[in-house]
Amino acid sequence: MANMVVARFAEGHMLKGTSLDVDPARPKCHIRTDDGMHEVKLADLKALFFVKSLHGDAKHVEGRDIAPVDPRLRGSKLVEVTFRDGEKLVGLSMRFPPKLPFFFLVPVDSASNNVRILINGEQTIGIELVDPTA
Repeated sequence: MANMVVARFAEGHMLKGTSLDVDPARPKCHIRTDDGMHEVKLADLKALFFVKSLHGDAKHVEGRDIAPVDPRLRGSKLVEVTFRDGEKLVGLSMRFPPKLPFFFLVPVDSASNNVRILINGEQTIGIELVDPTA
């Protein structure tokens, strides 16, 4: 089954489509768009968003809070990732601190269009633990 993805490149542009071969351990993936197949180097990305819809909702403000009793906290850490461009994302990470160049973040907002996000660690300037009880 193809994943709907939005590739956000480090220099700013986006590519929306579907992909079958995303693997953080491999340097490239392929994204099929309406105009054809594109080979994408993961190192060129800021992040790759696995989404519910390619259209999204530009008016949606991403939630940043999670209840301390949320079962998704078991086995994961609540973290805030700060990118080089200043954007911040809050989500759940299975490993903190990340040990690999690319790592996944799961949004805490259940209404988010994002299902999970593959983060390029080279494009971050900070990854901090967040206290879910704060």
